[in-house]
Amino acid sequence: MIVVVGQPLFRATDQGGLAEGLGARVALAAARAGRSVQLVGRTGDDPEGDAVLLDLARGGVGHVAVLRVAGLATPCLTESIDADLSGPAGDADRAATALDTAVPVDAGPTLDAADVDLALRYLTDFSVLVLAVRGDEAIARVVAAAAGWADARLIVVLAASAAIPDNLPADAIVFEAPDADPDGVFADMVGAFAAALDNGDDPAVAFRSTVEAEGWTPSLDAP
Repeated sequence: MIVVVGQPLFRATDQGGLAEGLGARVALAAARAGRSVQLVGRTGDDPEGDAVLLDLARGGVGHVAVLRVAGLATPCLTESIDADLSGPAGDADRAATALDTAVPVDAGPTLDAADVDLALRYLTDFSVLVLAVRGDEAIARVVAAAAGWADARLIVVLAASAAIPDNLPADAIVFEAPDADPDGVFADMVGAFAAALDNGDDPAVAFRSTVEAEGWTPSLDAP
């Protein structure tokens, strides 16, 4: 089983609400690859949170470790007020540009280390653990410890140029996320890579097969 630690977000579309955010996208990609996946996160106990969980369930992602928080709003995505909509683009392209530059609203429930520790001790039976919460050293410590006692392969996603957290297992695999991933290409790659590891593939083989399947070309220096 794969466990992804990451805060799910809500995105409204014409077809209804979707689960968004790096953690949700990674989990959904791993589930599409046919693996058993659980997401650790928080939502509000509200219609947006209901929509997030329904979308995860439709995508084959378990959410028994997603905490519902009464009285708080599920974090949502909203169009960036800094989006550059100038130029010759038509109305449809302008709308797409605004959506692709979406940014998370600050308000709403967010993960903390105690939530993550409790969830991982509840799930226990996992072979791959993905940390998709960037910049929280306390959560990183909890996840690193859990990878140790579960004998699980750890994947850590860092923000661009971020320092690697201390105390990671020696065999932890670290990815640097791009500044933006509007089409979910990076998240899909991480999810497919996690699925290959869960399938028992060697990390180097899993990485090469994943990036090639996603249409990327590994450099000659890649492992």
